[in-house]
Amino acid sequence: MAAHKPCAEVENLSVVVHGIGDLRLENRTIPEPCPNEVLLKMHSVGICGSDVHYWQHGRIGDFIVKKPMVLGHEASGTVVKVGASVSHLKPGDRVAIEPGVPRETDEFCKMGRYNLSPTIFFCATPPDDGNLCRYYTHNANFCYKLPDNVTFEEGALIEPLSVGIHACRRAGVTLGSRVFICGAGPIGLVSLLVAKMMGASQVAISDLSLPRLEKAKELGADFVVQVTTEPPEVIAQRVEELLGTMPEITIECTGAESCIQAGIYATRSGGTLILVGLGPAMVNVPIVNAAVREVDIRGIFRYCNTWPMAISMLSSKRVNVAPLVTHRFPLEKAVEAFETTKNGMGVKVMLKCDKNDQNP
Repeated sequence: MAAHKPCAEVENLSVVVHGIGDLRLENRTIPEPCPNEVLLKMHSVGICGSDVHYWQHGRIGDFIVKKPMVLGHEASGTVVKVGASVSHLKPGDRVAIEPGVPRETDEFCKMGRYNLSPTIFFCATPPDDGNLCRYYTHNANFCYKLPDNVTFEEGALIEPLSVGIHACRRAGVTLGSRVFICGAGPIGLVSLLVAKMMGASQVAISDLSLPRLEKAKELGADFVVQVTTEPPEVIAQRVEELLGTMPEITIECTGAESCIQAGIYATRSGGTLILVGLGPAMVNVPIVNAAVREVDIRGIFRYCNTWPMAISMLSSKRVNVAPLVTHRFPLEKAVEAFETTKNGMGVKVMLKCDKNDQNP
């Protein structure tokens, strides 16, 4: 009987974007899980820059908000009901949600790179609804049980942490790596945490914001570079002076043209530049400089096969993501929370979806 109790509630408060600048709190019906799904009582959902972008601009690239869409994809919650085919989860299980679910077993799934599947479902990417709501159904195979010593907020932060894991894997970060990270926002900071965990001996990180660089120091950055109006070549020179050598790996988390240029100039010959941040579709970069020095330029798209590693890292307490959360709001104050994120007042703003449990 306990599994059916939530459905007696009438409220499924949801944060819905209707168009540019139009963000609303709406009451939606509580969904029923399909055979391979679970119904989740949502607990903690982080606000991502992409959520704010859909609200402010109505689109990201070719993904356009054409109908009302529930936002949110950095999430954790509690299983309250399981579909008929689900055997590995039960009501009461605390889970972290991987928001990208392949709709078919195509060639990308077969080679383990399901994030590249063109038909993938992804929370809060048009036309797919996200999980910034009280109750939400999700494919059970992409819900991961949280150990007792991992909080709901840590579970929600696995999503941004996964971007850092995927970036560092693609970059080949290993024991002794020297790493330069462009941008000390949430993704730059998780990339810092993961790089240090994977054995990087020194990490330098750059940003415009002094408070964000202070947060980077708190999280273990060896060197910080406050960027003003210097040319990219000068930034690269400063990084080399701080590290004592050019970094083998650069992780670019801003998408800004000047930062991509600085990343190319900074990276050691034979090294790797990972493009994480998404900016303009077309940018001017010193591609010949990269080519003649055999600097590999690699992109990433979200992540794949990262949740088990992230949960192990958090459970072992070798990685501490808790300092990333700077603001918390109840779901009812979602618009205020989005304004806080838009204004750059914090690092990670967390919305608490359970009226009866506002704890981390």
